[in-house]
Amino acid sequence: MLRYETLSDALVRQMAREKQEGTFARVGVDDRQVIRRRRVEADEATIWRPPFVHDVDKILHCPYYNRYIDKTQVFSLVKNDDISRRSLHVQLVSRIARTLGAALHLNLDLIEAIALGHDIGHPPFAHTGETYLDELYHAHTGRHFSHNLHSVRVLDEIYPLNISLQTLSGIAGHNGEMEQEVYRPVPVDSFEAFDRMLEEAAADSTLAGRIQPSTLEGSVVRVADIIAYLGKDRQDAARVDVAPEGAFVSGDIGSLNAEIINNLVVNLIENSYGKPYLKLDARHFQALQAAKRENYAIIYEKAAAHARLDSTVRPMMRQLYERLLHDLRHGHTASPIFRHHIGYLARSHYRRQAPYEETEPNQMVVDYIASMTDDYFVDLHRYLFPDSPYRVEYRGYFA
Repeated sequence: MLRYETLSDALVRQMAREKQEGTFARVGVDDRQVIRRRRVEADEATIWRPPFVHDVDKILHCPYYNRYIDKTQVFSLVKNDDISRRSLHVQLVSRIARTLGAALHLNLDLIEAIALGHDIGHPPFAHTGETYLDELYHAHTGRHFSHNLHSVRVLDEIYPLNISLQTLSGIAGHNGEMEQEVYRPVPVDSFEAFDRMLEEAAADSTLAGRIQPSTLEGSVVRVADIIAYLGKDRQDAARVDVAPEGAFVSGDIGSLNAEIINNLVVNLIENSYGKPYLKLDARHFQALQAAKRENYAIIYEKAAAHARLDSTVRPMMRQLYERLLHDLRHGHTASPIFRHHIGYLARSHYRRQAPYEETEPNQMVVDYIASMTDDYFVDLHRYLFPDSPYRVEYRGYFA
C-alpha cells in the first residue's frame, strides 16, 4: 500500500507563523554575499535580476546546455522517449531542490543555478562513459576526469562565464553518489582556495567525490540529486524491461518514485527547518542507503551490460581519443576536433586569458569527447572509422 508522510502539525504551525511574521531563521546565502572572479558591470545585480539569476541565465544560454537532451542518464542506446535523459534529470533536481529550499527559506536562485549546471560537463553514456574517459585521460596524463569537476570547467574555463563561486562550489560538490545523514556546508571563501581544491582532486580521484558544497543551497542540490534519480531510475528500468517496479522492497521511504520523493523531502524539512545543516533521521537515512543498494544490484550493474558498452563504446572511445590526439599534435586542421570543437569555441565572444587552442592537447580531447551527445559520439566514430569492427546498435521501439 502506498504511504505518503506529512509534516508534523507542530512544524506546520511554526512554519506558517514564522512566515507570516517574518521571523524565520535566515540560514541561506544573501545575494550581497556573491563572489565572482571578475568585477563586470553587466553582472551587477539589479532590482529585477538578482546576482544568482545572472548565473541561471548564463547556464541556460551556455551552448553546452543544449546537449543535455541527448546524453544518457542511465540507459544508453535505447530509443524510448519515455525514459530519462540528462535534460529531464537536471529539471527534476531543480524542482525538488527548489521545493526544499522554499520550505527552508534558502536562496532559490542559487539553488536553481547549481541544479541546472551540475551535470553540464557529463560525458556521453552516463557514468560508464565517465569511467572510460577517466581511464584514457589518466593513462595519458596521470590526471583524472570526473564529471562534477568538468562541469565547473565548462562554466568557468571552456566558457568563461564569470559564474559565482557559490554556484561553482555547489556544482563541484554535488556528487549524488555520496549519501549523508547530515549535510553540513564546508565554506570556501575565495577562488584561490577553490582552484587549489579542484587541482588536488584532478590529481587524486578519491577527492573529487568528497568535495562538499560551501552553502546550504549546494547541500540541498546534493541531496536532491539522489532523490531525483532514486525512484525515477526504477521507472525507467521498468520501461526498458530491466526490472519491474515490483522488484523493489517497499522500505520506510517507499519503493515508487512519488513515495520516495515525498517521504525524503518531508523528512528533510522536518529535521532541518531553521538549522544550519540538512538532516535525515536515522530510519530514513538507512532506508535511503538500502534503496540505493537495491538500485545498484537490480539496475546499474545491469545497465551497461544491457547496452554492451564494454565491448563497443570502450574501444570506440579509445579509438576516438587516440585519433583526435594525433590530429591535434600533427595539426590536421580538417579533423573534426578543429572544425567542430576548436572552431566552434573560437566563434564565441567570451574574453579568455589565453586562446583556447593553446590548451594542453589531452585536455582539449577530453573537452571535446565530454561535450558530445551519445548520437554525436556514434556518428563521429562511424565518420572517422568507417571500417571499424566496433558498432553499436540502438534498441528500437519495437525490439
